Amino acid sequence: MNTVAMEQNNRIHPFKFNLWIAIGSMVMMFAGLTSAYIVKRNQAGWQDYQLPPEFLYSTAAIIISSLTMVLAKRAFKGRMMARYRKLIFATLSLGIVFVVLQVLGFTHLYRMGLTHNSTVSVSFLYVIVGFHALHVAGGIVALLVLALRSRSKKERNYSSISVELAGIYWHFVDLLWIYLLVFMFMIR
Repeated sequence: MNTVAMEQNNRIHPFKFNLWIAIGSMVMMFAGLTSAYIVKRNQAGWQDYQLPPEFLYSTAAIIISSLTMVLAKRAFKGRMMARYRKLIFATLSLGIVFVVLQVLGFTHLYRMGLTHNSTVSVSFLYVIVGFHALHVAGGIVALLVLALRSRSKKERNYSSISVELAGIYWHFVDLLWIYLLVFMFMIR
C-alpha cells in the first residue's frame, strides 16, 4: 500500500469529526451546568430533594440500549441484516422506554410538589435533565431513521458510517446520563 493510501485510511471521516466537535461542545455545556449547580448549592436557601426511582430504572434501559447498539453495529458490519434490524429496533425501543421512564420520574417529582420553579435546586434538575432529554430525542430520531432504512427494500447501502455515527452519539448520551445521575446523587 502506498503512503497516500495509508494516510487516507488513517483520516477520520468528516462526519465523525463534526460529531466529535459537537460532542465536545455538549460536554462543555453540561460541565458548565453542573459547575453552576455546585456553585449555587453552596449558597443559602438550597434545598435537597429525592430523585425518583424511575431515574434508576431508566438508567438500566439506556445501558442495555448501548449494548444492543454495539451488537447492531457488529451485525451491520457483518452484513447480518435480519439481526441488525432486530437490534436497531431493540435499541430504539429501549430509547423510548428511557424517555417514558424519565417522564414518569418527572411526574413523580411533580406529584411531590417539586415543579420546575419550586426551588432553585429542583429548577437545576429540570434544566439539566431537560437538556439531556433533548439530546436523547435527537438520538431517538437518528435510531428511528436507521430502523426505517433497515426495513427499506430500495436501499442497499452497506456503508457503516451512519450506524457508527448513531452509535457514537447514542453511547455519548448514555455516558452523559450516567454522569448526570451520579452527579445528582453525589452532589445533592
